[in-house]
Amino acid sequence: MSLLFTAMPRPNGSCAPRRRALISSPRRSFAGQSPFLILLLIALTAPSGWVAAASQPIATFSIVGYDPDTGDLGVAVQSKFFAVGAVVPYAQAVVGAIASQAFGNTTFGPFGLGLLAKGLAPEAVLEELLAADSLREQRQVGIVDAQGRAAAFTGEKCMEWAGHLTGENFAAQGNILVSEETVAAMAQAFRETDGILGEKLIRALEAGQAAGGDSRGVQSAAMLIVRAEGGYAGYNDRYCDLRVDDHEHPIAELRRIFNIWQEHALILEGYRLCDENRYTEAFATGKRMTELYPRSGEAFYHYACYYSKAGHFGRALNELQRAVKRDASLGERAKKDTDFEPLWEEGMFLEIVGR
Repeated sequence: MSLLFTAMPRPNGSCAPRRRALISSPRRSFAGQSPFLILLLIALTAPSGWVAAASQPIATFSIVGYDPDTGDLGVAVQSKFFAVGAVVPYAQAVVGAIASQAFGNTTFGPFGLGLLAKGLAPEAVLEELLAADSLREQRQVGIVDAQGRAAAFTGEKCMEWAGHLTGENFAAQGNILVSEETVAAMAQAFRETDGILGEKLIRALEAGQAAGGDSRGVQSAAMLIVRAEGGYAGYNDRYCDLRVDDHEHPIAELRRIFNIWQEHALILEGYRLCDENRYTEAFATGKRMTELYPRSGEAFYHYACYYSKAGHFGRALNELQRAVKRDASLGERAKKDTDFEPLWEEGMFLEIVGR
């Protein structure tokens, strides 16, 4: 009998270690049998839920989060597990986000989101998901809804260190971790990071890894964020769907591709704010773009568009000049861009874009 320490949740969302024992199951011997017969015998004799129990545990740390400003909902996850993004994260715009891990139950995502959509609170959803699950003590689940309410569960048979923390707009959880510091660091990073939801989620992963992370190492990472009509051309809600299935440094690689995605996302965010006449916030978004991507002509170009749309033509020309210096082709685009129509006949505009 091997003794492990796992962290069981307190009512206030904090975690405390608790001693427990794991009892070994009787072993079956299939020596000399054909592979087909072995599979048949397993299928006929295994108890309900044998497929999940026989699967590799998804030793993971993850965070589910909500952005009350944009309504975005998302999940970020890292694991010593191949293609973790195909198994752990689930989210539905205007409804909620769910992470199902340890011995992950892939029905928890769609079923749980369906319950959230019916108006159940995250705690009630957890109760429904776990009530009829014979392997509930091997599950770990984090849930956040579109009101920022969060709930999480860590089963007693999740392998050490296992536990979770919940707070306003997030739930952070992990199992087979170096220590509880991973979850605490994720929670702190989410609370303290400014910017869009994706930045908060990836900072949480980076902080969790820096604090110890998965005790077995790293392999894959993923981020899923949903927004109503936020997908390509508005046809679906899949605003951000990034996966690193197998990599020596999966979080660093996720950061690299997230940065590529983020530039485009910030551009669109600036236009959204302009459309809502929230120009001060649009300018702040544009400034952030140019700070994050100082070599990108696109960042300065769209920053100029925000100023032009607001009628701040002097600032628009300054930023457009910076854009064209970085990418001369943007001058030709500006000649046809209606955001700059009030400037088309201005001398400085013509000098910048070429006559």
